[in-house]
Amino acid sequence: MAKARTAYVCSECGAEHSKWQGQCIECGAWNTLAEIVVQPAGKPVAASRTGYAGAGGPAKIRRLASVAAEAERRSDTGIGELDRVLGGGLVAGSVVLIGGDPGIGKSTLLLQMLGTLGQRVRGLYVTGEESLAQVAGRGQRLGIALDGLDALAETSIERILGEAATAKPDVLIVDSIQTIWTEQLTAAPGSVSQVRESAARLVRFAKETGTSVFLVGHVTKEGGIAGPRVLEHMVDAVLYFEGESGSRFRVLRAFKNRFGAVNELGVFAMGDRGLREVPNPSAIFLSAHAQPTAGSAVMVTREGTRPLLVEVQALVDQSSLGNPRRVALGLEQNRLAMLLAVLHRHGGAAVYDQDVFVNVVGGIRVQETAADLPVLLAVLSSFRDRPLPDKTVAFGEVGLSGEIRPVPNGEERLKEAATHGFRRAIVPKANAPKKTRIGEMEILAVDRLGEALSAAWDV
Repeated sequence: MAKARTAYVCSECGAEHSKWQGQCIECGAWNTLAEIVVQPAGKPVAASRTGYAGAGGPAKIRRLASVAAEAERRSDTGIGELDRVLGGGLVAGSVVLIGGDPGIGKSTLLLQMLGTLGQRVRGLYVTGEESLAQVAGRGQRLGIALDGLDALAETSIERILGEAATAKPDVLIVDSIQTIWTEQLTAAPGSVSQVRESAARLVRFAKETGTSVFLVGHVTKEGGIAGPRVLEHMVDAVLYFEGESGSRFRVLRAFKNRFGAVNELGVFAMGDRGLREVPNPSAIFLSAHAQPTAGSAVMVTREGTRPLLVEVQALVDQSSLGNPRRVALGLEQNRLAMLLAVLHRHGGAAVYDQDVFVNVVGGIRVQETAADLPVLLAVLSSFRDRPLPDKTVAFGEVGLSGEIRPVPNGEERLKEAATHGFRRAIVPKANAPKKTRIGEMEILAVDRLGEALSAAWDV
């Protein structure tokens, strides 16, 4: 029998090295190599009822046309916002990794999901951090019927998979992957080798048996999933739970999804009875001003397949520094600097001696260029201390030559704004519909930045 050997694995890219060195030769990261013990391969895994043979079993060539009909059979979780982020529901044999700050609600969401599924499918909740009494107590506080729920307090991957093979659950939740360890390695639980090997065993189990597996992941102080970077490559979907400290609202975002749209967004509110869905997410990202306020503009952004109304706020103030500050929260700071230069050149507003602060209300991060025009309107509104007219919405990309460029799905954005009672919309000419009105909302199509600034205050 072959002896175990020692190797060094990069926690960023998963590359394996024969000896320790300061820098990974694959990704260039420094001080990311961790020692692991590589065990000899075990017995091959037999083929399963789903036709997936695993790493050691025999594989056969099949026509993709015959496989397509079997692919992506989904089942609802009973939580609409979670189904949206997953791409339409649970996929048999999928592995989903959910990360987020401590106390954000990861375990609560998965336990609620298991409660809604308990009457239709068989689920198993594996906890490595809490006792079964703690899990049952949380379930009672959430008002979940515990009669049909199975739970297991265990951290050994061999015993977890043994119990799962006997119980044959349709949904398996592991909370959390950083607490799971395998007897084949001597490293401590939570180390790179333990996390990678335990996750690999769970992924293989999911593909072989058709079980939907959810893994809870801890996050680092930088906000990424703790453990090796390869963990995110192994799973089918990576979801992050986000929320501002002190706020009861939670945002579930998909950063990777092999079965649905990336950057899809689900919004929840945390209450005494756990998480509940927010039917109108746009309302939480808009401030309730009693009257129009200078430095505020409303835009329509898209998160995945959903249009959302978001308020952009700006504060422009005389700078006492030789190098005025440019601070952007929820937006890219370099793009803000570029937009201010365009505003000076093509809008006639010089803010080179002003501190400029821009914030997206609600803690949401806008990554698309549709925010360019609303940002400039908010900045100019604060600079001139002149509010935008009430019930005005805007979106559009601003080019370096001052042109207003179109953005995708313009008509859907306009319909979302009209639904929420907005009466004026400043949009790129290429995004304007044939009619100048949608309901009671007037459409102002612009082609240049100067036209947009004139249309904004020409009431």
